[in-house]
Amino acid sequence: MTPHRRRLGLRIRPPFGALLVAFLATAAPGGAQALERLSYEVASREAHLRAAVERASALRAAEREGRTSPRELVAAALLDYRRITEALYAEGHYSVVVSIQIDGREAADIPLTAPLARIDTIAVRVDPGPPFRFGASTLAPLPPGHGLPEAIAPGRPARSGAVREAVREAVEAWREAGHAKARPARDRVLADHAARRLDVTVEIEPGPRVRFGRLRQMTPSAVRSERIEAIAGLPEGEVFSPATARRVADRLRRSGAFATVALGEAETLSPGDRMDMLLSVVDERPRRLGFGAELSSFEGLELSGYWLHRNLFGGAERLRLDGRLGGIGGQSGGLDQSLTARLDVPAVYGPDTRGFVHAGGERREEPDFTSLGVSVGAGLGRDFTENLSAEAGIALSWTRATDALGTRSYPMAMLPAQLTWDGRDKRLDATRGHFLALGAMPFITLDDGTAGLRATLDARGYQRLGDEDGATVLAGRLQAGTLAGVALADARPDLLFHSGGGGTVRGQPYQSLGVDLGGGATTGGLSFLALSLEARVPLGERFGAVAFVDAGHVGSTALPGSSGNWHAGAGIGLRYHTAFAPIRLDIAAPVAGTTGQGLQIYLGIGQSF
Repeated sequence: MTPHRRRLGLRIRPPFGALLVAFLATAAPGGAQALERLSYEVASREAHLRAAVERASALRAAEREGRTSPRELVAAALLDYRRITEALYAEGHYSVVVSIQIDGREAADIPLTAPLARIDTIAVRVDPGPPFRFGASTLAPLPPGHGLPEAIAPGRPARSGAVREAVREAVEAWREAGHAKARPARDRVLADHAARRLDVTVEIEPGPRVRFGRLRQMTPSAVRSERIEAIAGLPEGEVFSPATARRVADRLRRSGAFATVALGEAETLSPGDRMDMLLSVVDERPRRLGFGAELSSFEGLELSGYWLHRNLFGGAERLRLDGRLGGIGGQSGGLDQSLTARLDVPAVYGPDTRGFVHAGGERREEPDFTSLGVSVGAGLGRDFTENLSAEAGIALSWTRATDALGTRSYPMAMLPAQLTWDGRDKRLDATRGHFLALGAMPFITLDDGTAGLRATLDARGYQRLGDEDGATVLAGRLQAGTLAGVALADARPDLLFHSGGGGTVRGQPYQSLGVDLGGGATTGGLSFLALSLEARVPLGERFGAVAFVDAGHVGSTALPGSSGNWHAGAGIGLRYHTAFAPIRLDIAAPVAGTTGQGLQIYLGIGQSF
């Protein structure tokens, strides 16, 4: 007896066009009417098959959205014959029988040109049939080093999605090998119903090995074309690589000059199998103004703002002015004021290296010292990967400071550098990933030749407990710092370390932990450690609760943790999630140490870290 074999169309290639019934449903007039009953009967004990049927059903979606006019329901029913069948193909069932009864009549027999006056009941009955497994599977040719994907190997469950994914992986493997125009050329899928087997044959057409051609700009921009090409860094003449193409687009996005960047591929190849890349950009607004505010019961109100000018000279340069006024109405010493300016120029030494210059002035009135300083500097930054970047430069500064040891001036030269790894999923409200910043700043005091090194560490980790967006998040932070090569009495006060306040230990007053000099005088320390742990629990769609504990240590020697004292704080908080970032309210109290008492309140934008 010849087994019953049937050729199936599994949409190896993307479908085109629209379904007529979908158009008729959206164009149909008439108000919504009550549908008394919509039922589903699936001839299987497998719960996941019933779930797949209802998930795919356009009728269920129409009921949920209140689209229950007769024409809309009939159109949804006609869609469901195909949608339910394809959903069960995806589960490996290819002998599917679907019946949809509308008030006792099969939906397929109801003409769209003669709509019903009303619909009371709809019964969807589905027989998935037996599960199929893959039989003979052929996917060829494949690039060297790639074999038949395990998901479509003989004997595996014959899910239609596995075929599409295997084809996608094969095409992508050829593209990664430089064959940019690889595509599925021919396919044949046969269902052997007697043997419950699916035979799959897909032929891949790799096409030639392609090299990058020119970068062709398809849309106008205020950024000069030669600067766009320099920032993009398209390696013309090199073998095509999807990863390289993504890096080209990412460089343009990181420049900050463009609101939208789209990089496409030319359909036809140029002589020599070269492929031009088609660039479409939409410029960002050239100027932007921003403001921020933070409030603490001890530190008072801090106001900040910035003015940003993009594409300053037509080469995607970016000028940013920042101002800050802190300590308003607080108990932390007085008003802190700062004004800084920074100009960034992308692609100064290759597409991944940017240059910058900066200048600024600052006045600080802290619990242990006051200072007035100015600085200028310049440097280079480089993006090594999507997550890894570095900056290094040279700076000159002059600071006049007064503390418990007297008033002194510090003319200094510095070589600040920082290495940053940012693997967080979101910068202002991370739920997964890690962040690590390592800073090092060798310096020399120009009047007496005193040299030293200030180094810092900021490490953060985030873990979401579950796959859902609303799952609880555990967050942790470790901070460390050291000031080496200089005595405590000779160190510039604003280079020393303190603990306490919103950035270190909540519940303890701002900069309340330092080094005791005796006689009621304190100063900052030569070393610093801080630990923070948070549990962030969602409370519905917009709100969230936080429980946290922080601890900090300041030492009189350069080795963190070797001398000095600890203090700690703990508390709870509330978060209100906006489209931009969560609004943060924290209430904390001291739990260890002798530097504070009573509650501290913090209000700001974004998570605490």
